[in-house]
Amino acid sequence: MTLLNQFQQNWHSHFAPLILSEQKMLLALSGGVDSTVLAHLFHQSGIKFVAVHVNYQLRGAESDQDERFVVSLCERLDVPLLIKKIDTKNYMSEQHLSVQVAAREIRYNWFDEIRLNDITLNHAWVATAHHANDSVETSMMHFFRGTGIEGLKGIPALHHSKKIMRPLLPFFRSQIDQYAQENGISYIVDASNLTNQYTRNFLRNSIIPELEKLIPSLQENIFQNTQRFSEVSILYKQAVNQQLKKLLEQKGNEWHIPVLKWKKVNPIHSITWEIIEPFGFHSAQIAEVIKMLDASNSSYINSTSHRIIKNRQWMIIAPIAQIETKFQLIEGVGAIPFLEGELSISLHDISEVAKDLTNKNSEDNKLSIEWLDANAIQFPLLLRPWAIGDYFYPLGMVKKKKVSKFLIDARLSKTDKEKIWVLESDKKIIAIIGLRIDNRFKYSPSTKQLLKLQYTRN
Repeated sequence: MTLLNQFQQNWHSHFAPLILSEQKMLLALSGGVDSTVLAHLFHQSGIKFVAVHVNYQLRGAESDQDERFVVSLCERLDVPLLIKKIDTKNYMSEQHLSVQVAAREIRYNWFDEIRLNDITLNHAWVATAHHANDSVETSMMHFFRGTGIEGLKGIPALHHSKKIMRPLLPFFRSQIDQYAQENGISYIVDASNLTNQYTRNFLRNSIIPELEKLIPSLQENIFQNTQRFSEVSILYKQAVNQQLKKLLEQKGNEWHIPVLKWKKVNPIHSITWEIIEPFGFHSAQIAEVIKMLDASNSSYINSTSHRIIKNRQWMIIAPIAQIETKFQLIEGVGAIPFLEGELSISLHDISEVAKDLTNKNSEDNKLSIEWLDANAIQFPLLLRPWAIGDYFYPLGMVKKKKVSKFLIDARLSKTDKEKIWVLESDKKIIAIIGLRIDNRFKYSPSTKQLLKLQYTRN
């Protein structure tokens, strides 16, 4: 069976049912052998499409030559063509991206713009010319860098949310090259693909050929593995999701996980990866996150976008920008602005401030001052909103009391309760800011140094 017959059979089985009646495709056309052959296969199969080409202007005259080739090809096939010309180097500089990431971002953003601005293409799928070799290389790259089962699947044939399809995925480059040769199809050879400047090129040009000397069927074997991994991942996801539902509690845009439950999951490494991966953490951080389950209170670890912080018996995952405003680690004295105002912390010898000890509250009801025994307090301190389960020993009491009950007794409104913050030292609440200190940290006749908490409300 020829490649054309195999392509048409695969198309009608897996892709054609997704295309609306009379809806044209968008075909990403670079002019290389893969996308050029895909354009011919579409044309031969009667599949209606609009070609889209990006001139990245990265190779000077060669980039313009590629554009002219694509224009000529589309004229011969009598298909519409859209072209985007962009200064990619300038885009890379402005966005601080590598050339590959910048190019990918440029083209996929443009595809979205096309569908948004052209009513006839609103529901158009984008076809790219990724093939089996690309999927093999992707799977290998993920494996070497560290990944879960999802990364081993290689490239998916369909991405429903982004409306991307890859009709050449079942076919290898050798089949595509042979089809081009047998049908006299000319195409562009991008010289940059022959260098080992990029990881994928190094795999393609050096590592894989050497491995194929030992295992001739290497790529076929890995590709078959990716198909099996795709099936295994369905079962894996079902099992993982059952565990995650028992662990994760969403609160706004935060996720809370009980420490004890997390420690008991099995297998802990795989479940930990599934917990942290959606928040930008990488596989090398798995062991560090697991270790943090037994770490001290307020320990944390960052990804590029999120932070996991240990807060007593909970692990909290939240956007870094948010968690830095809600959980503040205080290393020493100074003024600390936070959502509800500013907390100023300072140290004083008791002999110097004896006359001020009775001045705990200013006439200004926005100002509150408390004095504590500095020797009973350990830095760093943790400033955070109060939480269900918190307790302390209110000043003047020898028995502990839940913060929730204390706030009820204080007759605070629901809105006022939401504005209450606590200050911790070594996992113990030393003060409910603006309301009461903990009895264990009050100063006594033997106290020599005081910690002053001055809270100014917003």
